[in-house]
Amino acid sequence: MIPEESARAGDEEGRSVRGAVRVLIADDQPMVRMGLALILRTAAGIEVVGEAGDGAAAVRLAGDLRPDVVLMDIRMPVMDGVEATRRLAAEQPGCRVLALSTFDMDEYVVDALRAGACGFLPKDVTAEHLTAAVRTVAEGEAVVAPRLLTRLIATFVGAPPAATPQPAPSVLQDLTPREVEVLRLLAGGLDNTEIAQTLLISVSTVKKHVANLFAKLEVRDRAQAVIAAYESGLVRARTAVV
Repeated sequence: MIPEESARAGDEEGRSVRGAVRVLIADDQPMVRMGLALILRTAAGIEVVGEAGDGAAAVRLAGDLRPDVVLMDIRMPVMDGVEATRRLAAEQPGCRVLALSTFDMDEYVVDALRAGACGFLPKDVTAEHLTAAVRTVAEGEAVVAPRLLTRLIATFVGAPPAATPQPAPSVLQDLTPREVEVLRLLAGGLDNTEIAQTLLISVSTVKKHVANLFAKLEVRDRAQAVIAAYESGLVRARTAVV
């Protein structure tokens, strides 16, 4: 039986594999942890350094092991994945959290993204997508399928009432008109290439606008920027999102 909290050395001398992405797996179901670990341990350039059965253990182990990425189940006993993510974001900003959930449409996923998670995966993710997501998050990018992100946020993030016109929220006042356009398109689920095509500008210019609006909104990634767009009322949820 796999222990609820465990660490694993990288080789016989206890060193990490040189250059490998160090991953901590946090899930209260031993079989899920085992399956994720088996997939990741067969992937080149990824090292599973530990496993935790609840959020408190994940925070503890992350402090000891300093992983690059934590695969964090959202719903766990003792401390849930949202609170664990919030603590890791505050205490270890270099550690990237990739949230896991059994359900595609899970309001706790949005809470985890607000707390600092860099992406979300369903637990039935394929081995190929899992390893690709871990590598992407380790490189500093966010991992949420744009259409899924839009559905999640449009469903679970509240926006101000649309009954009366309101002035631009203070969170958006520092954005240029072009940055507001880019943010609207981000919230619509478009990637950088699609935004460039829509606005007739280069992808590199889109990336500059995205970096600028991240800094002005004080968000870490695309997911948090899209949440800000909905919460500010810049983008409003539709009655049906597909």
